[in-house]
Amino acid sequence: MPRSNRPKGRKPGPGDDDEDGLSRMMAGWRRTETKRDGEWHVQPISAAQAGKTYLCPGCRLEIKPGVAHMVTWRGDGVTGDAADLAARRHWHAHCWRIK
Repeated sequence: MPRSNRPKGRKPGPGDDDEDGLSRMMAGWRRTETKRDGEWHVQPISAAQAGKTYLCPGCRLEIKPGVAHMVTWRGDGVTGDAADLAARRHWHAHCWRIK
């Protein structure tokens, strides 16, 4: 019988939780950054996830579908987490870096 070269799947090991958390961070999960105007939650959006057109508040140019970018919202707002999340904005990665 011929040999199969397909992977059989991995069984979870004792250190997998740490590796899974690191791989999620590397894949672009939400993080908190401090800028001149306060604390911000930042979540990178990959090109594959970007399906709509947005207006970047940094340069006032469109972020087209299929372009990787950042979604940001206040982390220290006084109106509450729900209002801050509703006021989130989509930025070009470069525009967010120089903000």
